[in-house]
Amino acid sequence: MAQKEAMGMVRLLSMDLDDTLLRTDKTISERTLGVLSRCRQRGVRIAFNTARGESRCLPFIARVQPDFVISSGGAMITQGGKRLFVLAFTPAETRRLIALGQETAGEIAIDTETRYYTNSEEGARRLPPDWGEAIYTDYADFAEPALKLSMQLPDSAAAERIAAQVGCGWLGFAGSSWYKFARHGATKESALEWLAARLGISMEDVAAFGDDFSDIGMLRCCGAGVAMANAVSEVQEAASAVTASNDDDGVAQWIERHVLQ
Repeated sequence: MAQKEAMGMVRLLSMDLDDTLLRTDKTISERTLGVLSRCRQRGVRIAFNTARGESRCLPFIARVQPDFVISSGGAMITQGGKRLFVLAFTPAETRRLIALGQETAGEIAIDTETRYYTNSEEGARRLPPDWGEAIYTDYADFAEPALKLSMQLPDSAAAERIAAQVGCGWLGFAGSSWYKFARHGATKESALEWLAARLGISMEDVAAFGDDFSDIGMLRCCGAGVAMANAVSEVQEAASAVTASNDDDGVAQWIERHVLQ
């Protein structure tokens, strides 16, 4: 774990959702909701920063009412539903990725600005209620720009080959056969830096929370990069602090101690 204790006053909170702000059962505790409400009263801005598409965050947006939503792993930023920043694949790039994925992948899922698609009927049926609606398609005539594509692949070498042929970024998810593909620059940390600059906030005054590989860059670039106790070891090593687990309200515990006290 990096030693970086000194930081300024926290003015912006950036938090991943799954296995970070959300408990394992995909709920947000009343304690956490209360802590975030107190932050808002003090003028601290709150941003979700998640690999989920925004359409799959709606129940949590309604409960927390964050100031900003960074979704699809950094490909889109919204404020009150208004798009501030979008970095998407063109329709041609999207079709190229689909074609390459169909040669190797199992399920392929796509986030657009407003919808979530999958080529697996079973995958569409098994999504939990908090993920919202999934639209089944065989992608035969798909012509929308994609914010992010996710594929089930045999290994990271397959993901690397696909990304190299399109010229885009890729990243795996911990303990999973899923890999995500996005435009270069569509990362959680780049989106957070863009947002902080727009708000006139130093990155030293930002605290970020995460648990998975896609959170590492975000934790490293902030004044306080906080890993969950349930985070993978690489994330904990990259963080400046480790808090309690998502099921023990780790985000709320850290905020109470370092922001509200």
